[in-house]
Amino acid sequence: MQNTVFSGGFADAPIDAARAFRVAMNVMARPGRIETLATAAPPAPLGPAAGTLILTLCDMDTGLYLAGAADTSDIRDWIAFYTGAPMVTADRAVFAIGTWADLQPLHAYSVGRSDYPDRACTLIAEVPKLEAAGAVLRGPGIETTAQLSVPDPDQLARNAALYPLGLDFFFTCGDVLAALPRSTQIGAEE
Repeated sequence: MQNTVFSGGFADAPIDAARAFRVAMNVMARPGRIETLATAAPPAPLGPAAGTLILTLCDMDTGLYLAGAADTSDIRDWIAFYTGAPMVTADRAVFAIGTWADLQPLHAYSVGRSDYPDRACTLIAEVPKLEAAGAVLRGPGIETTAQLSVPDPDQLARNAALYPLGLDFFFTCGDVLAALPRSTQIGAEE
């Protein structure tokens, strides 16, 4: 293990985790809202927002799938040291993390079951840009409409059509994040 495994965690775990959880729930409750979340400093290629989400949402009972470039020994060791989250296959993941391209195909992840829709996977997708422009969002938590630069709006619209089943998403770019719950309807750019 390198020294990076033992660095980059929360400075004050209870306080930092509580603040990060509030930010994560705030963006999930308000699709299209972009907030800064940079309490953790994970090994590359994960950004601060993605690392902070992992430290906040994962524990020893949370199956985590690392996709593509996110699946490195430094990242695995960092997650094991700070959370103890077990590494699992995509179909068993509670959370999956990677770039949008590395997380494909989306049908590899659980969308829940009719009797347990809450057993769906949440994807943490690192994207090259995150801005309040692009696809039009409608639904719970949005007064009229919002816009978000999401990758592949058509694929996300098909996911929303599965509601109450479907995947939930956090999109991260460096130290910022936004969320897209499965209840959000996605339309074409205005």
